[in-house]
Amino acid sequence: MQKSILVTGGSGQLASALAAQGNVKRAGRPGFDFERPDTIDAAFRAAVPSIVVNAAAWTAVDAAETHEAEAERANNTGPAHLAALCHERGIPFIHISTDYVFSGDKGSPYVETDPVDPRSVYGRTKAEGEQAVLAAHPDSIILRTAWVYSPYNRNFVRTMVNAAAQRPLLRVVSDQIGNPTSADQLADVIFRIIARIEENGWKAEYAGIFHAVGEGATSWYELARTAIAAAARLGNPLPEIEPITTADWPTPARRPPDARLDCTRLKQVFGCAPGPWTPEVERVVGEIMKQEQQG
Repeated sequence: MQKSILVTGGSGQLASALAAQGNVKRAGRPGFDFERPDTIDAAFRAAVPSIVVNAAAWTAVDAAETHEAEAERANNTGPAHLAALCHERGIPFIHISTDYVFSGDKGSPYVETDPVDPRSVYGRTKAEGEQAVLAAHPDSIILRTAWVYSPYNRNFVRTMVNAAAQRPLLRVVSDQIGNPTSADQLADVIFRIIARIEENGWKAEYAGIFHAVGEGATSWYELARTAIAAAARLGNPLPEIEPITTADWPTPARRPPDARLDCTRLKQVFGCAPGPWTPEVERVVGEIMKQEQQG
């Protein structure tokens, strides 16, 4: 029987990356909307999936502070509803979560067993969503990722490349640290997880929370420098980049100052993880520049 993979968050970075690498059915708004539970049921019935990857979420971190109910539905109750449908059918459910479930105050990379301590509405709703998903479908696979970038849609790397072409001076936060993660590499990890399940059948060790981020950590400032330098080698302008502190750039939602994640468990159980971020950022910048040149 041929597998049928349903991917939610149809227009997002990860859903786009999964669609670029494999045969998946994408579900996105308005046809699939966590604000309207009936659309969840309808999309699930129409797809007749053998596995579901939930990449849909409320990811507007600052807006979540004033749209708590919407973030709750998109990050908590909606995914739990979808997980319950998968549990009823007895199929795997892969749910994407975030580094924002942590405060960022540990001082070293977080492992899956570290207690969550979110400091924003977005982080809290995602942390609660993890537990709601596991309660609805105890065999769910939850992948926490961070700082996702890609050639698809809006993201920090694309924003920096475009800003460099328009402004002589960019100011970028330098005191927040994390793991830049390629949506393409994360999609590859997900397909490898699915292949492992198909090859070996279900194993109890596959269930639960895993960290899935790019290898190596950096700051937003250094990530911007890397992306802008790569674009400059391809003919983009090279602006001045000024490091600033979080205090210089206040936001409604608190960002984790050090949200590094440890991927050891993912490597041990599934034998894979996203690769080093630096060469991948350079590759993605090349793709972005091609798109910009083609209009």
